[in-house]
Amino acid sequence: MGLPTEYSPKIIEPKWQKFWQQNDTFAVKADPKKPKYYLLEMFPYPSGKIHMGHVRNYSIGDVMARFLTMRGYNVLHPMGWDAFGMPAENAAIERKIHPAEWTESNIAYMRQQLTAMGFSYDWQREVTTFDPDYYRWEQAFFIQMVEKGLAYKKKSLVNWCEKCETVLANEQVEQGLCWRCETAVVLKPLEQWFFKITHYAEELLQKTYELKGWPERVLTMQREWIGKSQGANVFFAVEGSDEKIEIFTTRPDTLYGVTFLSLAASHPLIDRWLPGLKSAQEIKIFRERAASIDRDKRLADDYEKEGIFLNRYAIHPLTGEKVPIYAANFVLMDYGTGAVMAVPAHDQRDFEFAKKYNLPIKVVIEPPNNPQNLTAAYEEPGTMVNSQEFSDLPSEEGKQKIVEKLEQQKVGAGTVTYKLRDWGISRQRYWGTPIPMLACAHCGVVPEKLENLPVKLAAG
Repeated sequence: MGLPTEYSPKIIEPKWQKFWQQNDTFAVKADPKKPKYYLLEMFPYPSGKIHMGHVRNYSIGDVMARFLTMRGYNVLHPMGWDAFGMPAENAAIERKIHPAEWTESNIAYMRQQLTAMGFSYDWQREVTTFDPDYYRWEQAFFIQMVEKGLAYKKKSLVNWCEKCETVLANEQVEQGLCWRCETAVVLKPLEQWFFKITHYAEELLQKTYELKGWPERVLTMQREWIGKSQGANVFFAVEGSDEKIEIFTTRPDTLYGVTFLSLAASHPLIDRWLPGLKSAQEIKIFRERAASIDRDKRLADDYEKEGIFLNRYAIHPLTGEKVPIYAANFVLMDYGTGAVMAVPAHDQRDFEFAKKYNLPIKVVIEPPNNPQNLTAAYEEPGTMVNSQEFSDLPSEEGKQKIVEKLEQQKVGAGTVTYKLRDWGISRQRYWGTPIPMLACAHCGVVPEKLENLPVKLAAG
């Protein structure tokens, strides 16, 4: 009898899938004679059905698994379910059932779909992330990170969705609205857990120069995301108080050109100043309006720069001059220190702001042809002017000289900073891995003992 002349999936696929299942064809056992290969595609989120993105991804993985098996490798090809998350909880609330019930029914259906596609998974090794036997190991890792100082808790301004009652990442806020329900997102101070990924910022950056075969565009994006900057931290005293405002600048050579300071609208100093200000209500309205604007929009070059005077003055650390302090809609609390020294002659955003509010514009880096009336900020290097003893120095040389003076006078220091921020992880309401920390009346927040893991979710 010859081979069939056409492929009939309804006949061929069930036949061989039954054979694979009955003979545990893809179950992996230890075999020291074969080289080992671990092949894991991302676990699907059990949203209800497999879509074509899943099919494409898992087909590629399956081809690799089968190819390597035929080449003599002992291939471990497991499957599991990324089963926690807000969508499952919201869906369960709508249906008045427990999230586990909703998620398990989706897993059963999606498992059936994957099985029907004949992928070479070792289903004996299937895992589900809401299973306590699985997330106990996440909790064990978390405790070790706390003990190493790599996980910590602090109060932080977060993106908050009133309808979802949860924190959102910046990427989950689209034009000021929650990506799930389109409710307006507000900034809210909350105690949050963070992973200290900034501890690895320099290592991450250097590794991008060691990766072989990656598109340069992707590597550039990663470097910009890490955002290494070299410059100086500078302290401006607040007139009539013991308070100081710390700023970070990559252009200490322009320090003598500061004519005002800009604070993020959510800066905690403003909270302290508000009770004593006649314009408190006006400032509150400005802060609310700034907080409602999409983060990316506020950073856009064409976004209108707005601010409000805070009835406070800072003292320039090198000249002793008074400079007004403004809240500005284009300064973000999660970048740098949330405060900016404004040099309108040499920063375009500051230039536009100064023009709008009739603030001084002081040239300290001489533009070509020495124009007296700038029509835009001059942001390039050049020769320093109007900078006391540093005048006539090349600006690149002046950077280091001014840092040295700041350090001598103990009003600043050279430093390196990164755009990368520690990762806030407290984004689940209920349907997520319980954080294994206990609130002790005597000891504060302490980790659960490893032998008591897992800390389980509350019922229902």
